[in-house]
Amino acid sequence: MNDIVLQPAVQQLKLLRSGEISIIELAEAHIAQIERLNPQLNAFADFDAERVRAQARRLDTSKDRTGPLHGLPVTVKSSIATAGFKCEVGSLLNKGEVPREDAVVVNRLRAAGALILGTTNCPEFLMAYETDNLLHGRTANPWDLDRTPGGSSGGESAAIAAGMSALGLGSDSGGSVRVPAHFTGICSLKPTPGRIPGAGHLPSCIGPFSVLGAIGPMARTMDDVTLAFRTLSGQDPHDPISPPIVMRSPSLNDLRAYAIGFFEDDDLTPVTPETRAAVQAAAQALREAGFRVEPFRPRTLEQLRKLWWKFFVQCGAMFYGPAIACKRAKLSPIFSEFLQIAESLPPLTATELLNAWAELDVLRAKTLEELSAHPVLLCPVASIPAFRHGEREWTIEGRAVEYLDAVRHTQWFNTLAAPAAVVPVGRSPEGLPIGVQIVARPFQDEVALAIAAIVDAAFGYRLPPLAISI
Repeated sequence: MNDIVLQPAVQQLKLLRSGEISIIELAEAHIAQIERLNPQLNAFADFDAERVRAQARRLDTSKDRTGPLHGLPVTVKSSIATAGFKCEVGSLLNKGEVPREDAVVVNRLRAAGALILGTTNCPEFLMAYETDNLLHGRTANPWDLDRTPGGSSGGESAAIAAGMSALGLGSDSGGSVRVPAHFTGICSLKPTPGRIPGAGHLPSCIGPFSVLGAIGPMARTMDDVTLAFRTLSGQDPHDPISPPIVMRSPSLNDLRAYAIGFFEDDDLTPVTPETRAAVQAAAQALREAGFRVEPFRPRTLEQLRKLWWKFFVQCGAMFYGPAIACKRAKLSPIFSEFLQIAESLPPLTATELLNAWAELDVLRAKTLEELSAHPVLLCPVASIPAFRHGEREWTIEGRAVEYLDAVRHTQWFNTLAAPAAVVPVGRSPEGLPIGVQIVARPFQDEVALAIAAIVDAAFGYRLPPLAISI
């Protein structure tokens, strides 16, 4: 029973369906893992063992057991409305907030039969690549407790990597499911916005965040991520950005028709040697699988990053302005740090914001034209592996790399609204996981998932030491 929680979600479901394990037994195994490890990791914002047991009993006696996730223990980031669970977005300003209604995607989780273990920790208002706040405290990485699991879906990634959850939901407006997956050695997908409905995310994915933001699945394998995407995707008829796209299943021959362009850096910010090696190893694995993989780097990356900065950093601070007015004494240091970054620049004028919005469409079109010959990209997730709590600058190849620059590799694809999957491939000298990104054109999520699964089969999830300690 100790090993079952570390099995892929698809394997746990097979054991449930065959009757080799009951829903109650699987729930108890996850409860035991949470009670053993969460005191060290602090991944959960809301967990109640008795509530989990009550759900398990209901699911175990249900007459309808046909849901694709029936009985599977899962978690949800505490910025995605989950009725009956604390969803405080890591802020004292939201302390005790419990939604009465589910987000659309959580409703779909429940309809698929999933057992919700709890909600997971995140940085205050999601504006950091490190998970820490004054409400629930700091979340640690199961690979090294002195390091962060990333942000903003850091609690989610730590829970999944350590076997405290079979799969879960995060959200991503600047790398927030991808950087945590990279830091903790799991898989994730930032989908095209709307492929998985965003209604019920806190805060709402509106304005520029309807382009930047998406709710995305996280799990230990790409097969599990794909299962979650297939189960949860589909148009929300009330969501103006949710497209009526039928789920597709490209064949291997279909996939091999896509030329894959790869690059190890953007020629502006260096990456560690091990990060370069991980990208090269993934490229070689795809060549061996019959793909044409060629050096290629879009010329628009820096322009995409600058636009991301305007929308995520500057507009993000503007969005939160009314909520935090006269309440700054209650804000976490990590959110105050974000505000200091945003306020180091002059406020956006109406003209600048209008021009940026127009430039967004022009630049996305220009980038998509560049991707015509290489519709799939392979590249790093970040310049570095998981960093120590509070670190904000690193020396790579003799050059100083600052905080937001070290994770610029994810920001490009939020601006582009492109699907991007992360797969663990390499290791740092300290033994920390290093992931790679597989990016496809907008609405080609199935292509990103399928090619990422090939890379995952060649490398894949490894157990963090904490998860297997006795």
